[in-house]
Amino acid sequence: MRPLADLRPAADAGPRRRKREAIRSVARSQRGGVLRQRGARVIAEPTHTPDQWRLPKLRVDVNGDWFDDDVEITHAGILANLRSVLRRDAQGYYIQTRVRIPVEVEDVPFVVARIERRGEMLHAILSDGTDAEVDPTTLRVGHDDVPYCAVRDGAFEARLSRAAAFQLLALADYDEGTGRGTLRVGGREYPLRRRA
Repeated sequence: MRPLADLRPAADAGPRRRKREAIRSVARSQRGGVLRQRGARVIAEPTHTPDQWRLPKLRVDVNGDWFDDDVEITHAGILANLRSVLRRDAQGYYIQTRVRIPVEVEDVPFVVARIERRGEMLHAILSDGTDAEVDPTTLRVGHDDVPYCAVRDGAFEARLSRAAAFQLLALADYDEGTGRGTLRVGGREYPLRRRA
C-alpha cells in the first residue's frame, strides 16, 4: 500500500497535471463502483446506471447475524438501522426503502440473549442489546426443543439462545410426570407448549 504522500501531486506540476494526479483509483468495490481518493476523502463513482443496479441479497442466519452477499454485516449502526426497518407480510421479510428489498431469514430475525423477571413481567434482552417485554402467552417450544417468544409488540418472533433458554427454565416449574413446564408470572400460570 502506498502512503498518502504518493497520492499528492508533485510541487512543480502544472495545474492540469496536478488535478489528474490528485485523483487516483484506490480500489474497486464489490458492487462494481470505483473508489477514488481526493485528499483525505474517498468517494465512490458508480460504474452502472440505476437501471442496471441489483438489489442486495440480505440474509439473517439462525444466530441472528446479518449478511449481504454472504459477507457478514458487523457495523453496529448499520445493523441497528436494518433491524429497525425490517418488516414482514404474507410474502416474507423485507426492508422498505425507495424499493422493497427482500430479506431471507433462516429461522427468525431476532435472538434473545437473556431473559429475566422484572417485578411481575418478563423482559428479554435481544442480541442487538435492545430490551423487549415478553408476553408469557407467546412462549412456545419449537422443533428440537428450541424456545421462541414474540417481541416488538408481537410483530416478530425471537429464538431464545441457549443461555436464555436455561434462564427461562430456571424461572419455570417442570413436571417430570407430564413432561410439561409451567411458568408462573404475575400470579398466573403459563404452560410452555410445543407447536405441532
